[in-house]
Amino acid sequence: MAAHSSLPPLPDGERVGVRFRSLSPCEWGEGWGEGFLTILYPCPMPSHAELKRLAARVGRRLLASRLHLATAESCTGGWIAKAITDIAGSSQWFDGGYVTYGNETKVRTLGVNRHTLARFGAVSEAVAKEMARGAIRVSGADLAVSVTGIAGPDGGLPGKPVGTVWFCWARRHRKAVRLETRKVRFPGDRTRVRSKSVAMALKGLLRAAS
Repeated sequence: MAAHSSLPPLPDGERVGVRFRSLSPCEWGEGWGEGFLTILYPCPMPSHAELKRLAARVGRRLLASRLHLATAESCTGGWIAKAITDIAGSSQWFDGGYVTYGNETKVRTLGVNRHTLARFGAVSEAVAKEMARGAIRVSGADLAVSVTGIAGPDGGLPGKPVGTVWFCWARRHRKAVRLETRKVRFPGDRTRVRSKSVAMALKGLLRAAS
């Protein structure tokens, strides 16, 4: 596959070039890996019904695998946990969610290292990893997803424009914790960035729970 590609046009007719090493965030295969992807792609905004269907699929897979889930959320503000608990019977697979919006809450609740925050910033792979590990450690769950990003409309930084979101999925494996991270830049307004992040987190859980 070529290192550069041309994607379908955005609604206003502009085209976005990307450099990638994997599938688009709209479509995700079933493998489990440790690499990450940086991409700007015009994924459609998921509807409430679509998020509910995704969450139901996650619930069925967790139940079948006898896994328990925890969430650690920043920019999504608890929306992933809401999607999970919108499904009846979710107490059978969902242990709890942590909304760690501020840096100090990330430190106090999940044990994120202050040095990590100072060196890399809250929106970073390193912090996403520590959030996911912390959620597993604090909750005792088998599986966790963390999300940290810049939903906008303000808050963009050099190298971290509005719409930049880091994800980490963590799963216990014997005495270790396996991690997978992904970085995405979602176009659109605050609601679109956040809802697309929820969908991405749920799709990743389907992989992680396989």
